[in-house]
Amino acid sequence: MSRQIEMRAATTTADPRWAAVQARDARADGQFCYAVRTTGVYCRPSCAARLPRPENVEFFATAAEAAGAGYRPCRRCSPSGQAPSQQQAEMVAGLCRQIALAERPPTLEELARAANLSPFHVHRVFKAVTGTTPRAYARACRAARMKATLNEEETVTGAIYAAGYGSSGRFYEEAGRTLGMSAGSYRAGGARQQIRFAVGECSLGAILVASTERGVCAILIDDDPDVLVRDLQDRFPRADLIGGDADYERVVATVVGFVEAPGLGLDLPLDVRGTAFQMRVWQALQAIPAGETVTYTDIANRIGAPKAVRAVAGACAANRLAVAIPCHRVVRSDGGLSGYRWGVERKRRLLAREAAR
Repeated sequence: MSRQIEMRAATTTADPRWAAVQARDARADGQFCYAVRTTGVYCRPSCAARLPRPENVEFFATAAEAAGAGYRPCRRCSPSGQAPSQQQAEMVAGLCRQIALAERPPTLEELARAANLSPFHVHRVFKAVTGTTPRAYARACRAARMKATLNEEETVTGAIYAAGYGSSGRFYEEAGRTLGMSAGSYRAGGARQQIRFAVGECSLGAILVASTERGVCAILIDDDPDVLVRDLQDRFPRADLIGGDADYERVVATVVGFVEAPGLGLDLPLDVRGTAFQMRVWQALQAIPAGETVTYTDIANRIGAPKAVRAVAGACAANRLAVAIPCHRVVRSDGGLSGYRWGVERKRRLLAREAAR
């Protein structure tokens, strides 16, 4: 009898599905379920219940197969119904819609009542799924509405209140960070906003560097310099773009030098604009030393949002400051290079150059 138990245990531990059960890996949910002979219960791989002994485990491809073998579903993880992670994602998506459509940002207590959960639990789940807090998400929604209403309302003041700000003072506290310029300038498509820029060449192709009075706001790379200039023009169609400035070309030379020799560092002020979540991701990227790589999951864990891996990838894709915010140092969990805003081959060359330093 003891020999049979040892053989069952060995068979289970050799099965790759057992590793997923031990890790309570939610990514394996829906791929299989496991049953416990001693309890007569079957579970999802991510079930938080106490791990069974391997000799008591039996794997099934589907919940229906486990039920057909006489096992009953676990009440904790509901393997025959919707996965808890999916339930949480749908709940948070509903709260996001509520925040986006509200005339004023709903309080945490109001969101908790809508979800029929405690405020603490709503706050924790919302941050785990989105990577940001309900309050920060509401601020981002309000800033997005402000950008839209600046072009619709007759006055800036009207746009401020239409976007849901309780006072003009609160808006002006955030305007520099959310718009990167005054509300009047943004409303006029960047009119009266001076943006200095120059295009140079580096080993990766053409490179455009642009700055506002606050710092470098764009580092763009492409094979065609005209594409880079059009990108800048589309972003601020009525801004005063100042090119061909000999003094500013020294800034471009500094950036090019950093591209070619990452060990030099880049000691330039940056004008970084983004949502609260994007800013957290970009700060984490800047902490990655040259010559090292991390995964999207690593970044999600570092910013305290382990379930927001896709959102981290989205923040990397939204980065407009090539090399200065080193999104090229983020790779897939299997080591693959995945996508890169300026081309995977450029990402490969940047990483090879940094690794050889």
